[in-house]
Amino acid sequence: MGMPATIPYYTVDDLEHFPKDGNRYELLDGVLLVTPAPSFDHELVVTRIYQVLVNAVQMPGHGLVFSHGAVSLPPKTQLEPDLLVIPPVAPPNGKWDEVTNHWLAVEVLSRSSKIYDREFKRGAYITLAVREVWLVDKDDRSVEITRLTGEIETVRDTILWRVPTLDIDVRVDLGDIFAGID
Repeated sequence: MGMPATIPYYTVDDLEHFPKDGNRYELLDGVLLVTPAPSFDHELVVTRIYQVLVNAVQMPGHGLVFSHGAVSLPPKTQLEPDLLVIPPVAPPNGKWDEVTNHWLAVEVLSRSSKIYDREFKRGAYITLAVREVWLVDKDDRSVEITRLTGEIETVRDTILWRVPTLDIDVRVDLGDIFAGID
């Protein structure tokens, strides 16, 4: 009779000890999720969405947009979306676990992260009260939008994202986002 397999569990503090090797190290209920460095096309899509959000939300002072932010619930959960939008008030010492209001988490799907992003991380973001989650599928040229209310829709042309607490819509043209990507 063999020994049962054991899964090591980690804490948010343990993440500081992993190498800075280009991989993304995240925790979901203490389970380590590791994804490799993103591809060129992945980063191109992230950069294009980031630019739209920064111009529409961050530059006028309506919110903050991060390309390396975290949704953190210590000690066992810390997820790093490709993009994170929060209100314009940052915590005094800049700790992710002190950010309590998350407006938008964007994940660009890749071969190595598609299952985690869709089956685990999307639900975890909603459980952690992220108001809206976008799963961007560059192969399908679509975005699955999941809202805190439970509503899910797939968009293939233009996203109109309403900035929470403000009467402002941000227009994201997916034709521009996916231009030149095969």
